[in-house]
Amino acid sequence: MTTPSLPPDNPRADTLIEYPSLFPIKVMGAKVDGFVHAVTYIAEQFDPTFDATTVELRESSGGKYLGVTVTVTATSREQLDELYRTLTSHPLVKVVL
Repeated sequence: MTTPSLPPDNPRADTLIEYPSLFPIKVMGAKVDGFVHAVTYIAEQFDPTFDATTVELRESSGGKYLGVTVTVTATSREQLDELYRTLTSHPLVKVVL
């Protein structure tokens, strides 16, 4: 007989992230005009304090793809989940890590 699981006493116990915290997100896509702007625009929608000067760019060895690392202030799991959904649904984005 198994015991049904009970909700944790602390709802934040299901995550290792302490909120608020700086949270880097790597976004990869084709190196095309507008890609970096699209990624930073989305980051700004979820973090009003987002600082675009902290964006890191890394080109693929062949120069066809671009990795964009944005660091946002994560305030909740829901915020991060919605940010990932928004980024992955963008047509220029191939991968979000």
